[in-house]
Amino acid sequence: MSKRMIAVLLACAPAAPLHAASDAATRFGARENVGQISLSPDGKHVAVIGPTKGAGSAVFVASLETGDLKPVLTVDAALQRLTDCHWTTNTRLVCRAYTINNTSVVGLLGYTRLVAVDADGKNQQQLSLRKTDRALGFALGGGDIIDWQADSANGSVLMARAYVAETNTGSLAASTRQGYGVDRVDTVTLKRTTVEPPRDGAIAYITDGRGNVRIMETRGTDNDGYRGNTIRVLYRTKGNRDWRLLNTITISGSVSTGFEPVAIDSDRDVVYGFDSVGGFQTLVAMSLDGSMKRETVLAKPGADVDTLVQVGRQNRVVGAGFATDRRETHYFDPQFKALATALAKAIPGLPLVNIVDASADESKLLLFAGSDIDPGRYYLFDKATRHLGEVLPQRPQLAEIKLATVKPVSIPGADGTAIPAYLTLPPGSDGKGLPAIVMPHGGPDARDEWGFDWLAQFFANRGYAVLQPNFRGSTGYGSAFFKDNGFKSWPTAIGDVNDSGRWLIKQGIASSDKLAIVGWSYGGYAALQSGVVDPALFKAIVAVAPVTDLESLRGEFTDFTSFPQVDAQIGRGPHVVAGSPAQRAQRITAPVLLFHGDGDRNVSVNESRLMASRLRAANKKVELIEYHNLDHQLDDSDVRAAMLDRMDGFLRTTMGMPPAP
Repeated sequence: MSKRMIAVLLACAPAAPLHAASDAATRFGARENVGQISLSPDGKHVAVIGPTKGAGSAVFVASLETGDLKPVLTVDAALQRLTDCHWTTNTRLVCRAYTINNTSVVGLLGYTRLVAVDADGKNQQQLSLRKTDRALGFALGGGDIIDWQADSANGSVLMARAYVAETNTGSLAASTRQGYGVDRVDTVTLKRTTVEPPRDGAIAYITDGRGNVRIMETRGTDNDGYRGNTIRVLYRTKGNRDWRLLNTITISGSVSTGFEPVAIDSDRDVVYGFDSVGGFQTLVAMSLDGSMKRETVLAKPGADVDTLVQVGRQNRVVGAGFATDRRETHYFDPQFKALATALAKAIPGLPLVNIVDASADESKLLLFAGSDIDPGRYYLFDKATRHLGEVLPQRPQLAEIKLATVKPVSIPGADGTAIPAYLTLPPGSDGKGLPAIVMPHGGPDARDEWGFDWLAQFFANRGYAVLQPNFRGSTGYGSAFFKDNGFKSWPTAIGDVNDSGRWLIKQGIASSDKLAIVGWSYGGYAALQSGVVDPALFKAIVAVAPVTDLESLRGEFTDFTSFPQVDAQIGRGPHVVAGSPAQRAQRITAPVLLFHGDGDRNVSVNESRLMASRLRAANKKVELIEYHNLDHQLDDSDVRAAMLDRMDGFLRTTMGMPPAP
């Protein structure tokens, strides 16, 4: 079964790069075999989103009994990709396509649309409502499925969507309704009925998994049309249509305060969500019976509880997770708790196990298991037979490559604060006197975790030690560690990054003349700003899709409703100019290599263009490589392979190392 599936998927994968990429760059740069995967209600088929030529993607439907696999939906247009695909019946799928368009008004604009398609590729129809000539606006979001109607035999779903008012000029049938509402949609006939009328200010709905909308969130706007900083969470008691106030959430930049609902347990009549207790995020359950009873379900001292584990077509809550040195999952459901123990024994070398999907009766589970030295593989577990069978690996190109182990370490910050980090050493290395790379993560509201990282593993394969620090401003370690986020608190965040480089030298891991920094997105910003703060520390700087000027970043959001939140995240004051590497390019002494896609909506390519221009004006060594029609992720195997080779060659040349073998 698995071999046949793998063979077909690889046949649809990108052809060998046209450039003379090294074998290592080609293997590590190849996109993941599985972008997303889901299990049919009867547990007999999977739908897999996999890569095709260039930046394209396709949905493949595979039989788990025969291994037969068929592409049913393909997207290969520039700046367009398939993001997820789920089953409404055993023969019908709903998939989401994401597209970026370059508009004359606000530049790059991203929007989504839902498409329904049969499992054999026939009867393809757009599920999102099409824009009419009478529409007075345009909905960027094509809708979200919030309830899969587990008891529905005809594939009906509940879909939350934006209603757009229409002009009534020349028409008596024009709709005046606008706002965010919920429809019941038949995914075969496309017949739809309104379940929740659209409301101005509504931004989210949550059902109980049984077709009943029980939670609604609303958010106002200011006089300029920007999002307000307060979200009201409303709820319904069982059998009642009246809305009651559950709580409010306050937004300030990157930080939200207040209970944030995620999922409803209809049997317990509670809603699960996250809230801060004692400076750390915890999992909380609030009663929906009107009593407002509140229960702390899971808290982890020193760590934020940040994930909810849900299974089945009703999204039943069975556990929650958090990350310390490694990610851990705590199961509330006794059956899943016992299953987790059994799986740890069945696949001991793959400790990172996630429940990906389940059949309608939960008798079959689709699982993912991976580790630091295994990119991961998908399994099907049959509860009745207790059989665990591999479906397909995530990165078959690396099957013959020895990968490097990842070790959690602690770095002392300048003020004595312990900075958690992950150290990856080349396989077989003694870990001494190596060329080394500090690789700060993106975000900044994010963190690195223990496991497989294709970029770090590539560099380890080429002989570099790689250190990934979770600097202050990273998430997962509580509000005190988060500080005021990595932009407003950039001196602390960048100080931690630079202290990580000094630690590598002090430990004897890195040679002081062969220490570089490589980052993507905020990590690219950190790489450049580190060269501003301590010009002599790193001998080479590589930044992919970096922020380079905080004021320019702020300006990119002035035409969007999220502007007040971005504005608050960046803040106002002298730290904005001081924290913008493009404004202080003259301080950077190390050669700089920049990569950026010109279709990047997260961080405009103009950020890299500005940085390159300022460095050239200051007579610094810089090279900018732009990729046409690629966005922030540079999701193209050929491009990634070329980029990896270019990075490796640049680092070797800059730091006086011999060419790669």
